[in-house]
Formats: sequence, structure tokens, C-alpha cells
Amino acid sequence: MLLDRSKAPEFHIPENFELSNPEKLETPAGVPVYFFQTPLLEAIKIEIVSISSRIHLPLSKTLVPSFTLQLLTEGTTSMDEEQLSEFFDFHASEVHPFSGFSQEGISLLTTKKHLSKVLPVFLSLFTQAIFPEEKITKKQALRKVGLRLEMEKSASRASMLFRNSLFGPNHPYGQEVKEHHIEEITRKDLLEYYQNYLWNEADILISGDFNSGEIRALVQDLGAIPKVHVQRLPFSHEIHSIESITEEKPEALQTSIRIGDWSIPKTDPDFIPLTVFNTVLGGYFGSRLIKNIREDKGHTYGIHSSLGEIDNYNYWAISADVQKKFKNEVIEEIYKEIQTLVNQPVGKEELEQVRNYLIGHMVGRFSSSFDLVDRFKSVHFSGLDFDFYRKQLEFFRKFSSEDLIQIGQRYFSKGKFQEVLVG
Repeated sequence: MLLDRSKAPEFHIPENFELSNPEKLETPAGVPVYFFQTPLLEAIKIEIVSISSRIHLPLSKTLVPSFTLQLLTEGTTSMDEEQLSEFFDFHASEVHPFSGFSQEGISLLTTKKHLSKVLPVFLSLFTQAIFPEEKITKKQALRKVGLRLEMEKSASRASMLFRNSLFGPNHPYGQEVKEHHIEEITRKDLLEYYQNYLWNEADILISGDFNSGEIRALVQDLGAIPKVHVQRLPFSHEIHSIESITEEKPEALQTSIRIGDWSIPKTDPDFIPLTVFNTVLGGYFGSRLIKNIREDKGHTYGIHSSLGEIDNYNYWAISADVQKKFKNEVIEEIYKEIQTLVNQPVGKEELEQVRNYLIGHMVGRFSSSFDLVDRFKSVHFSGLDFDFYRKQLEFFRKFSSEDLIQIGQRYFSKGKFQEVLVG
């Protein structure tokens, strides 16, 4: 039978979507472990993800967590930075520290063949990091250069100022980083964070091809990772939102726009319907905002609407870099598209297009074992499990235009949102 290449393949909606939650274990120190079995895969990935303790620090020390993570691999009591780098390279392994507002940690990507040699050196980073003064000084200099470059980019400034507009300038999540924050970081700060805060409420996620005995032996070895619990103090940072922020850049050719507001967490029953509304509005390349502002008017290369979270706070935001002379028109069109979607039913053809996109995109995000771990992290730290995705697929299969109108009227009928303009 010949293949007719003039016709696109027919899209089939999956009948079900069953995912097995990972096996849960615990290290001798009491740190939870989540194991994802990956048969016949030689690659091994171990991630240690902890809750950021930035909220516990003075505002002047807001960069201490990220500096601590970045300098973890710059030397231990037994190996300097060059030796560590050469060791991991020789054993075809990668170590990646990461730091964000909500979570921070470190990951190891290696092979089963090399794991027995690599693991002890990787574990030394949890107890033997020394944070050499010369490395701190070098990192401070590089961070200052990076900060100056970020200040010049309207898109980076707009994203930072949007957080500022949500939380206010005196909140750890809304504070603007200045050069003096970089200069004030000391080795003592890093050591204190490393020893007392860094692995706060850590979880360990492992993906690999291990039998029962092998995974239990590995979990025993991971007992070297300390269990840390930082007592969450009564919240002392009040939120003072700012309705709008405008920062003029006379030399800029474009204006970076951020429009958004507070939103709801994944645990809210309205969250999944809200993701659909967001997708129709600006969450994919066929969205209302793309068609209007990019395709019809040509005022921007890209405009996007997204749902985000920082710690226990949730928000939505529309982001765009537009031609400066059209910024006011673009803002008007954004509000017009929101209100149209709030008040008028989505047509059947568009509804099915979005439905197919959402289901295809969702299924495609589970294409590898590492994707599976990422999807688990996305819900696990919100107190959910893989059942979230089953419910998501169930809603994607049946949502109607009436569902979108209800969500829109509930969360987007407000007249004006937070606005940030830079450029």
C-alpha cells in the first residue's frame, strides 16, 4: 500500500494514560528517595532537589544560595576545581548545580559502568566543599559583568521588574539585585548556608536500570547526604504589589511588555481548565495573541502567555517585545483578546485545534525516562503525583467553550492587571 504524502497523518487521542509512580525509599539519614526504573538504559541520573532557603536570609544576602551552588564544584578538601573537572570528564560524567527561587540542588549524570567510581567523589561535594576565596572573588567579578549586561536588556529588566511589581521591592522574590549585593557575599556566608540551609527538605530522584539489590545498595551509599530541616519562621516579608512600572530606555528600538496577575496553584480544581484558557490566549503558536499581534499586525516576533510559580505563590504573565511606537496599541489588543475570550465562545474548529495541540504536547513530554522525572518533579513539589496528568488528559478530551468562558469570567474579568514596560 502506497503512502499518500499529501495528507497529514490522522491524529488519534489516547484512550488512557497510565503512569506508574516511582518506588519510594529512604536513605539511612532519612532523606526520601524516588526511584524510576529505566530498563536497558545505561545512563544513570541522580538529582538532589531541596527547598530554597532564600526566604530565611536577610535581603542583603539574597545571592548567597546561588553563589553557594555555583561554587560547590570549585574544590573540596581532597580535590581542587581542576582535578574535579578532569575526574568527571574522564569518567564521562556531568555534575550540574542549579538554583532557583523555589528549589535548588545538584544533579549527576553518569553511566552504570562508572557509577561506583564517580559516586564517592560526587558525594564529597555534600560535605567537603571549601569555597576558595579566589574562586569567590572571580565569581563576583563575573556576576557583576552579567548583572550589567542584564540591566541593558529590556527583556531581562522587564521580567525582573514584573516580579518587583507582584511582590514589591522589599520582598526576597521581588527585590532588585544590585552590585553591592554581590560585593557583600563572603566565604563565611557561603559556608553557613552550605552547612545549615542548603539541603533543606531534600528529595533524591534516581533514574536507572537497577535491580532490587542494586538500588538498595545505592540508597545506602546516599546516606552520606545530610538530612536538613530548616524551621520555617512566621512570614516576615509583606507583599506590596505595584500596579504598573515603566522604565524608559530612549536608545531602545523595542519595548518589553509584561502583563499579568496572581493566579492559582496546581492543587486548585480550576488549574487544569486555566491551562487551556491560557493556551488559547497565548500559550502556543496558533494562539489568539500570536494571530493578532504577530501575524495580523506584525508588531512582534513573539508573544506568549504562561502560568508560573515561585515558592507557594502562583501567577500568570503575558510577555512580548514589540516595536516601540506600537506599544500602546499592543497593550490595547492584549486586553481586547482577553475580554473576547472571556465573553465569546471559542469556535468548534479552533477548539479542536487546541485540543489536539494540548494532548499531543502533553504526551510528547513523556518521550524519555528523564522526561518522566521532570514531569514528576513538576507535580511532586506541589503535593501531587502522576494522577494529575490522568485528570489533565481527561479534561483535555472533553472541555468545551463554556468551560473556558467560566474560567475566563472567574479569573480574567478584572479590568486592569499588573503592567510593566521597559524600553
